[in-house]
Amino acid sequence: MSNTTRPRILQRGRLLPQLESALAAEFDVHLLDAEQDNTAWLAEHGHTFVALTSSARYGADRALIDALPNLRVISSFGVGYETIDVAHARERGIQIGYTPDVLNDCVADTAFGLLMDAARRFSASDRFVRRGEWLAGQYPLTTRISGKKLGILGLGRIGRVIARRASGFDMEVRYHNRRALPDAPFAYEPTLHGLARWADFLVVASAGGAETRKLVDAGVLEALGPKGFLINISRGSVVDEAALLDALREGRIAGAGLDVFEREPQVPEAFFALDNAVLLPHVASATHETRQAMADLVFENLRSFFAEGHVKVAVP
Repeated sequence: MSNTTRPRILQRGRLLPQLESALAAEFDVHLLDAEQDNTAWLAEHGHTFVALTSSARYGADRALIDALPNLRVISSFGVGYETIDVAHARERGIQIGYTPDVLNDCVADTAFGLLMDAARRFSASDRFVRRGEWLAGQYPLTTRISGKKLGILGLGRIGRVIARRASGFDMEVRYHNRRALPDAPFAYEPTLHGLARWADFLVVASAGGAETRKLVDAGVLEALGPKGFLINISRGSVVDEAALLDALREGRIAGAGLDVFEREPQVPEAFFALDNAVLLPHVASATHETRQAMADLVFENLRSFFAEGHVKVAVP
């Protein structure tokens, strides 16, 4: 089949090589990053594309959507969609596919890895050994995890898997959402401050976007207290980074485990000097198995749209 008879897809940002190969084999794909002047190039060629592939990192803002007047479908690599102008796309009748569920387990595993590391100081004690400081004395005592209280901000798909992981550590679980969930087997805290005051560990698993921006602020951290730990595997925008840095430096919370930051990959250098902060480069879903499952779903969303008229998994 020639390129002229295949649906033309614009790709924003690089994707997994195996996904790019699969897309190229079935569709006529053009990488936007290959152009030096995106605006000028889209003004000339944007009308030729009927589909867009992107990721949670790059998304699709109003300007990009408007530069593609014949756009019919967006297939995004990721569970977050706050970087996509969903409302504007829907006004245009554009379907949006994304990749939830397939990454739940790995993200939940990362949340518990960060929780364990922040409390037991595994990374910090590893550095202690490597520096030769064990020769001078024992590493300080750390914090037990089993039997403690776990608060979850955002009991969605990933939050529920995190809660299941907690059962293996005999932890009591409570959660805070915008509203209580009738099918949730855990106690609901009507305020985030109340959840933070109750919890030993506060895990942020909420969606990103304007509604949750800096939701975890200085007041929430104060409520979490000097024995509490903050874990964030959601979006960096949900936490007030300046307030978090102050709380960590001053010992107003015990520690933090962070997989996400506000301006990735730029991480405030003040974090680097803090042994009570565990820092990961946004790798919660970064396993071979999960990324392949995400890639497969990006491809299937497009194939389903062109074969059946709808994406396989649509943004709600």
